[in-house]
Amino acid sequence: MIDLASTSHLARLYGDGSRLRLLALLAREELTVAELTSTTRLGQSRVSTHLGKLREAGLLRVRRNGTSTYYALDEAGMSAAARRLWDAFRVSLDDQLLDEDVERLEGVVAARSGKWADSVAGQMERHYSPGRTWEGAARALVGLAALGDVLDVASGDGALAELVAPRARSVTCLDVSARVVSAGRKRLGHVSSVRFATGDMHRLPFCEGRFDQIMLVNSLSYAEQPRAVVSEASRVLRPGGGLVAVTLAPHKHEQVARSFNHAQMGFDPDALRALFAEEGFRVDLCAVTSREKRAPHLAVVSVYATRMNGEGRTPKTKDLV
Repeated sequence: MIDLASTSHLARLYGDGSRLRLLALLAREELTVAELTSTTRLGQSRVSTHLGKLREAGLLRVRRNGTSTYYALDEAGMSAAARRLWDAFRVSLDDQLLDEDVERLEGVVAARSGKWADSVAGQMERHYSPGRTWEGAARALVGLAALGDVLDVASGDGALAELVAPRARSVTCLDVSARVVSAGRKRLGHVSSVRFATGDMHRLPFCEGRFDQIMLVNSLSYAEQPRAVVSEASRVLRPGGGLVAVTLAPHKHEQVARSFNHAQMGFDPDALRALFAEEGFRVDLCAVTSREKRAPHLAVVSVYATRMNGEGRTPKTKDLV
């Protein structure tokens, strides 16, 4: 049995989520402050403060090796009460954040070998290295494309147009906001193959079969009538032309939708696939392809589709909205 004061102290000690994360890691591996910081992505001063409290409570053992100081859980040296409470927490802890810590821990420990590639094997997309960024990869992959006349629907100020223009015969950027279109012209006025137009994606101001490729990147979220947008894309796309779309999966974060003026709360991939098929597309991909790392961790849907010749349409179901 332990007294009330000791019980209260242990409860406060274990009652902090960051300290539990550190203990869970130190139960697995002997680590330095720098390694704990890299694994948990907590600030170094915060990690050091927590380690000090855990060490004062007799929960850690410390080993010095040259200029490095290693910390580990001291199960043999901690009090019986502290061990019983830790055992109770350890068997019940189940959290995605802890799982992510363990994944990063593998790379941190491997990094001791001095070989960066070995340290991040299996999770390279999560780690930075000089020149190896998603933007760099996107610009490199665009180099494999041979694009014709491209329509960027709800283009904003032309960030995507700037990316694909070097590999396209022409890029037409369409946006409903005159102010955004003006900003795009200032941004890309020097690129002769890029033009901007003000217009509504529900009623595209272009003739049938005008384009070889269409981008609906983050545009369907703003569509009051998604079917009309897809139908219009089908109309102005040449038979055999390609379409790519990026949008959100269904979510319940109304504040996010309001903040960004979204008209839709996401799309079910199966229903979206059916909509594209009904409007004359062969759908090669329509699925959740990623989940955003930033809260609220929205799921992202990607669509790859090809415009059929007309005979490929499927019977229409009810509209998405």
